[in-house]
Amino acid sequence: MTEALLTPGAPTTPAAPGPATAAVRQRLRIRPSAIVAAGVLALLVVLALAAPLLAALEGQSVNAFHDDLVDSARGGAPYGSFGGVSAEHWLGVEPGTGRDLFVRLLHGARISLLVAAGATVLQLAVGIAVGLAAGLGSRLADSLLGRVTDVMVSLPTLVIAIALTAVVPAGFPRPLLLILVLGLLGWGGTSRVVRAQTLTLRKLDFVSAARLGGSGTWRVARRELLPSLAAPVVTYASILLPSNIVAEASLSFLGIGVQPPTPSWGQMLSNAQTWFRADPTYVLLPAGLLLITVLSFTALGEALRTALDPREASRLRVGTRRRGTPARARGRGNGPRKGTGPDKVRGPGKVRGPREEEETS
Repeated sequence: MTEALLTPGAPTTPAAPGPATAAVRQRLRIRPSAIVAAGVLALLVVLALAAPLLAALEGQSVNAFHDDLVDSARGGAPYGSFGGVSAEHWLGVEPGTGRDLFVRLLHGARISLLVAAGATVLQLAVGIAVGLAAGLGSRLADSLLGRVTDVMVSLPTLVIAIALTAVVPAGFPRPLLLILVLGLLGWGGTSRVVRAQTLTLRKLDFVSAARLGGSGTWRVARRELLPSLAAPVVTYASILLPSNIVAEASLSFLGIGVQPPTPSWGQMLSNAQTWFRADPTYVLLPAGLLLITVLSFTALGEALRTALDPREASRLRVGTRRRGTPARARGRGNGPRKGTGPDKVRGPGKVRGPREEEETS
C-alpha cells in the first residue's frame, strides 16, 4: 500500500470507472429497437409537455362539452365516422360528453408520465438509501433491513394501494397520492439490487483505499459506490417506469385513481367499456397509447441493460475481425508473411534466397 493512502487527508484512489458514455451511446446506436423506442418516448414527452399549446392550436379545451356533436338518440354516440373526426376535432370526441379526445389524450399522457416518473424517483431514492445502509452497515442492520425489504416485496401492492386511495379524503390531490402510494410500497426490488451490488463493491480495492484514506461510511457511499451503482440502477429504473404506468392506469380504471374531470388513460378505458361497440375509436386510442408507451419503455430498458453490460463488448467482438490493428500487434512485419517468399532464411543449413546470395557475392 502506498504512503499516500496511509497519510490522513491524502487523495484517495478514484472510484472504479463505470461504462464510458461514448461506448454506451455507440452500443445504443447499433440497436434499431433502442433508437425507435427512444424516438417514440421523446415524441410522447414533447407532446405531453406541449399539450396546452396544441390544445390552443386546435382551438379546443380539455373539459369543454359539445352536446351538439353526440347523438342522444343513440345514447350519446358521436356523429360521423371514427368517433367524430373532423377539422375541429382531430381525433374525434368523447361519447356522451362531446369533449375533444385529442386534448384529453395529451393531458392524460401528462398525468400518466408524471405519476410514473414521480413514483419511480421515490422508489429509487428509498431503495438506494435502504440498500446502501444494509450493504455497508453491521450484520444486525443488514439482517433487520433485509427482513423489512422482504416484507415490502411480499406485500400485495395493488390491494394496499386500493385501500389507501379509498380512505384518503377526496380533497387530497390524486396524482400526488398515487406517487406516494406507489413509491412507498414499491422500493423493495431496488433495495435488493443495491444491497447485492454494494456487498460486491465494498470488497474491491478502490473502496478499501478510500477507507484507508480516512473517508467515512457515507462519504465512501457517496463518492465511491454511487457512481458504480449507476448502471444497475438505471437499468432497474427502466423496468419500474412501465410498471408504474400500468399501475396508475389500473387504479384509474378501477375508479380510485385520478378522478374526473382530470383525464387519465386508465379512466378513459374504464369509461369506454360501454362504448366499445358504438365507438371503437374511444377504446383503441388510449389502449394503443398505453401499449406503445409500455413497449417503448421495455425495449429501451432492454437496450440499456445490454449497453451498460461491461461484458457485452467482448461478446460482440467474438468471431469478428478487428480492423486497423497495427502490423506489429498482429505479429507481422511490413514484408511478406512468415514462412513465405523466396528471401526468407528457413534455418541453419537451409538454402538461402537469391537476394542473400547476391549480397554475399
